[in-house]
Amino acid sequence: MPLDPALAGRSYPPAPPYQVGREKIREFATAIGAADPVHHDVDAARALGHLDLVAPPTFAIVISGASLHQVYGDPELALDFSRVVHGDQRFVHTRPIHAGDEIVCVHHVEEITVRGGHSFLTTRSALRTASGEPVADAYAKLVVRGED
Repeated sequence: MPLDPALAGRSYPPAPPYQVGREKIREFATAIGAADPVHHDVDAARALGHLDLVAPPTFAIVISGASLHQVYGDPELALDFSRVVHGDQRFVHTRPIHAGDEIVCVHHVEEITVRGGHSFLTTRSALRTASGEPVADAYAKLVVRGED
């Protein structure tokens, strides 16, 4: 059954704050092969004017992914993950994510379209500091394959 396009525009409550830690940044940077010293060495990051370690840009997925169950588990959306293919991912950063940041994520259903029996779901995860400062938006597009 296709997703309901009328659910576009839906927003979810803010997720609990995510505490960005130095070791999480280092682990993520190592996992993706990001060798730049700003991701591993506090002194190197500070020498370039940063407050602390800088997370690689794609680290935003760690923060948004920690609470995406709000969207994917929404009974009204009724997303059948056995039929999902990840179609696209992009990030729009306002500023870098630093160790020590406390980030709150709010998820939004940006768009739902149905074409050829397949549903296309676009979500936006708004990452802001606990005080409301914009940090990044993470966009994801999922393709939900139609029934055979």
